[in-house]
Amino acid sequence: MAISVHCDVVSAEESIFSGVVEFAVFPGEAGELGILPHHTPLLTRIKPGTIRLKVMGQNEFELVYVSGGMLEVQPDMITVLADTAIRAHDLDEAKALEAKKRAEEALANRQAEMDYAAAESELAQAIAQLQAIQRLRKSVH
Repeated sequence: MAISVHCDVVSAEESIFSGVVEFAVFPGEAGELGILPHHTPLLTRIKPGTIRLKVMGQNEFELVYVSGGMLEVQPDMITVLADTAIRAHDLDEAKALEAKKRAEEALANRQAEMDYAAAESELAQAIAQLQAIQRLRKSVH
């Protein structure tokens, strides 16, 4: 029997994932964080990106896009509190491409009255969603 840990991924709207995993990878602010069962306790922020969960009994990773949030790790429990979380197969590529285009245009238009931090954040989220879609396509093929 494989060693496992319980993992919950929760957004402001709903619980996205709750189950037992063998291994999990998170988009940390300083790079990816790989978490195994019995990991040392940890509390950190995560950035927009893809969470990869190796679910017990499954060959493929479960992919979840997050727009950022907090990761808490205990030896027997992993909890993600995300601003927004969406299962990768539910992401809309057309919407993500449009959001990326809008953010790039806003950043390029220096004469417009705008919040550059908000535009950069929107661009980062759109790019992370597109990367999640690409990872999902690679895992399917």
